[in-house]
Amino acid sequence: MEINRYIEHTLLSPELTALQVDGLIEEALEHNFAGVCVPPFWVKKVARELRETSIGLVTVVGFPLGYQQTETKLREMEVALEQGANELDVVMNISAFKTGMPWTKIELAKCAHQAHQAGAVLKVILETALLSDDEIIKATKLCADAGTDYVKTSTGFASAGAKVAHVSLMRKTAPAHVGVKASGGIRSYADALRMIEAGADRIGTSSGVKIMKEYGNGD
Repeated sequence: MEINRYIEHTLLSPELTALQVDGLIEEALEHNFAGVCVPPFWVKKVARELRETSIGLVTVVGFPLGYQQTETKLREMEVALEQGANELDVVMNISAFKTGMPWTKIELAKCAHQAHQAGAVLKVILETALLSDDEIIKATKLCADAGTDYVKTSTGFASAGAKVAHVSLMRKTAPAHVGVKASGGIRSYADALRMIEAGADRIGTSSGVKIMKEYGNGD
């Protein structure tokens, strides 16, 4: 198993500096990670550095709470796509979802349409720590019906991150063409392996280098 091809090397700290971004890029190139995930502010810089590579450039939209207006999310997407992002992780409007509003699906369908028109991948962050199992099933089905490419567990800013049980539930619920991204609190090769065995197709983590070292050592 090529563990590196599961990893999205992630830095979303509010204290992120240009030096750290340079380090993230160097590490991603060294290990040929599936992608790097950076805040929107850094997309343009990272796009220049990754232009001649196969590494995906991921950024977040509606982060971290998801309750921006749809027009705001679409504009965020537009700017990110123009600046070179090719994978967009959009936070689902949990407020609308828990209220039972049909707008949740409408918004995600609009986001999926815009992403796909630009040839980009759309992932939807469910924030599973805030949802019951029944809500996770419902949200996963809603995302699939809206045309999204992945469902993702967490922003990393809630009370808990990815859990094996939630990843397994998402994988069992989502159709085969919809991927599952586990993100939040994955700090070791053992953590990553458990998520992959549960059905994760991508691993979002700031511990990518540590995971690769442990993988290389056979831990």
